[in-house]
Amino acid sequence: MHALQIVWDPTKGIDLGFMTLHFYSMMWIVAFVLGFFIMKRIWKNEGQSNESLDSLFIYSVLGIMLGARLGHVIFYQSELITEDFFSIFLPFSFKDGIRFTGFQGLASHGAAIAMIISMYLFNKKVLKKTVMWILDRVVIPVALGAVFVRVGNFINSEIIGKFTGSDFGVVFKQLGETEPRHPAQLYEAFCYIFVFLALFYFYWKTKKSEQEGFLFGLFLFLLMTVRFFVEFVKEAQNPERADWLLNTGQLLSIPFILVGLYFMFVYKPKQKTAK
Repeated sequence: MHALQIVWDPTKGIDLGFMTLHFYSMMWIVAFVLGFFIMKRIWKNEGQSNESLDSLFIYSVLGIMLGARLGHVIFYQSELITEDFFSIFLPFSFKDGIRFTGFQGLASHGAAIAMIISMYLFNKKVLKKTVMWILDRVVIPVALGAVFVRVGNFINSEIIGKFTGSDFGVVFKQLGETEPRHPAQLYEAFCYIFVFLALFYFYWKTKKSEQEGFLFGLFLFLLMTVRFFVEFVKEAQNPERADWLLNTGQLLSIPFILVGLYFMFVYKPKQKTAK
């Protein structure tokens, strides 16, 4: 093995006898727990109640998980709709017998769309401020959560990079390979740390949190720009589109990047008229 090459062959979880507790699932739990504590600090700073924070957490978890799953199915694995429908919503595969799979196949673009929808519903039912006010704050823990999700993907040897064609890279032994690939999951995770730090800085150290839409726009712009460029070293998740100039992940990222720029530099919230 070369000095710049890592052979990656970890266990994917802890065998509890009756089931395996997947590290990937644990990464999602860590993401939500850390996100809750970060949001608790922000919520306290904004003078909001603990009751509304509990509701926010529930809306976030359900919205992000459901959106991420549906996003993957719609954009990358639509055959599940006809071949194994219930596996979309349950951690089991029902094709050729019942088999526990855990929650696999989650798309960040679907999670982003669902986050916006769930925050709209949360605001309408609970907070009654503005959707943008909530999004400007909730994107901070979401950015940190993305770090742990990508680490989980690395543990699972999924969303892999292309072969490096050199001595540098990671050999994903679980895939039966002997040649190194780009650890694209770790590239993304590393970059997402800086996305989180940028959002954290702008919220706590500047007045940008008062510019409605700015932090939400910055989140979309930074996160999806990272996603766009890392996709160049990723293996195509849609093999039939491997020869496209831009892959599915990049094509989906471009609208989010443009929306992010819009909210950063163009968007002006409507002024409430006095009654």
